[in-house]
Amino acid sequence: MEMTAAHRAALQDILKWRRDVRHFRPDPISDAALQRLRNAMDMAPSVGNARPWRVLQVTTPALRDAVIANFEAANRTASAIYTDEKRQDYNELKLAGLTDAPVHLAVFTEQEPQEGHGLGRQSMPEMLTYSTVAAVHTLWLAARAENIGVGWVSILDPEAVTRLLKVPPTWTLTAYLCLGLPAFDDDTPLLDRKDWQANTPTQWREI
Repeated sequence: MEMTAAHRAALQDILKWRRDVRHFRPDPISDAALQRLRNAMDMAPSVGNARPWRVLQVTTPALRDAVIANFEAANRTASAIYTDEKRQDYNELKLAGLTDAPVHLAVFTEQEPQEGHGLGRQSMPEMLTYSTVAAVHTLWLAARAENIGVGWVSILDPEAVTRLLKVPPTWTLTAYLCLGLPAFDDDTPLLDRKDWQANTPTQWREI
């Protein structure tokens, strides 16, 4: 299939308006939309076609509350590296939408998959995790096309989340995602909007 200017324009819109969302509406996400996102992840690239991502949709209130408590503890620890005005700025940032997002996804990487028979990861075993990241990004773009926002929560103790969710010992946490309809749309990253860190251009040069 040959892509056209219309495809490029649509992709540009999705990329421009894809944001790390922290403000969500409480509206539920339909099972049909979630199935389309699962189907999108099926089309993500992976090393050796190993497809190492493992997704848990966290619906149990007690588990979600425990993840929120994990975030709050990790966030307090993270704020301690800053001093004075910078710490105040940090504490005023909204860094997760865990309490509002209707959907929580814990995305793990199976570090010893049988699939792929080890191809492509002997010298770079981290390619398994990179494959999961590619699947997350694929889901993220597909979600934006559904008008669904995604937030990636990185202020967590991953080992504690792994124990909490009782996953196999060969799984490592790669991403904890919040999904839902965004409370508002923005084409600028929140950290840029809040003067924490402006966008910088990609460093790309010939050698």
